[in-house]
Amino acid sequence: MKYFDYKENKQHGTFDFPIEFYHVTPNHPRYNMPYHWHTECEIIRILEGEFSLTISDKVVTAQKGDIIFVHDTILHGGNPKNCIYECIVFDIKLLLKQNNACTKQIQDIINHNKLIEPLLSNNNKDLATCCKYLFKSMKIKDIGYEFIAQGSLYYLIGIILKNDLYVKKDKYTKRTQERALNFKRVLSLIENEYSNPLTLEDLSRACGMTPKYFCRFFAEMTNKTPIEYLNYYRIESACEQLLTTDYSITEIALNCGFNDVSYFIKTFKKHKELTPKQYLKKSLYNTV
Repeated sequence: MKYFDYKENKQHGTFDFPIEFYHVTPNHPRYNMPYHWHTECEIIRILEGEFSLTISDKVVTAQKGDIIFVHDTILHGGNPKNCIYECIVFDIKLLLKQNNACTKQIQDIINHNKLIEPLLSNNNKDLATCCKYLFKSMKIKDIGYEFIAQGSLYYLIGIILKNDLYVKKDKYTKRTQERALNFKRVLSLIENEYSNPLTLEDLSRACGMTPKYFCRFFAEMTNKTPIEYLNYYRIESACEQLLTTDYSITEIALNCGFNDVSYFIKTFKKHKELTPKQYLKKSLYNTV
C-alpha cells in the first residue's frame, strides 16, 4: 500500500455516529498533511501557530483561533508551522436523520450547491463558542456528548447560513474545477511513478501544460515547485519504509527514486533536519 492514499478509506467514528476527533501536535506521525480527500467533511481548529492549507485551488493561511472547513471530496493538504491543531471529521448526512425542517439546506451543502468558505475567522463569537463546545464534547466524551456534538454541528451550519459564509455553486467556476482536476492528475502520476525517474516535462505533460506555465500553476496550488513536492513525497515514502521494512538505506533510496545515496541523505536531512539513521533512531526511541 502506498504511503499516500489520496482517497482516504479510513472510517471516521462509527456507523451510528460518524464523527471523529483528532488532536495533532508536531510529534504526530501525520503532522504534515499530505494532499488527500475523503467522503466526509472536516473542521480544523488552530490552537497554536499557523497552518497554510491548499483547498482545491485556493491557499488559505489560518492563525490561532481560526477555523477551516473542508467539504467532502475536496482535495486538500498543507504544512503547519509551529502549529497545534484539532480536527473533527464527520459525515454530514448524519444531520439529515429525522430532520425534515433542515433537509433542503443540508442537501444543498451535500450537493455543493452551497460551498462553505474554507477559512472562518475567529472574530465571530458565535462561531468560536459553537466550535468550543463541539471540540470539547468530542475530546472529553462525557455522558451525553453525542447530543452536544450533533447539536453543535447544526448550530455551526446555522451560523454559516445566517452570516452568508458560503458561495453558491454558480460562483465555483469551471476554471476552478479544471484546475483541481489537473492537480489531481499530476498527484496521481507522482503517486504511481515516484520510484522511477520523473522530469518536469513528465509532470507538466500530465496536465497538458507547458513546463513554464505548469511551474506557476503548481506553485499557486502548493507553494512548492513540482520538483520540491516530488522530493517531499519521496522522502515521506522513505520515512514509511524506514519504519516498516528491513531495507537498507541504499535500497530505500533506490525504491524512492533516488539513484544517488548521498543526494538522498542530503535531501532527507533538508526535509527532516535529521539523517535517515537519526530519524530511525529517534522514532524507535519515541515508541519505547
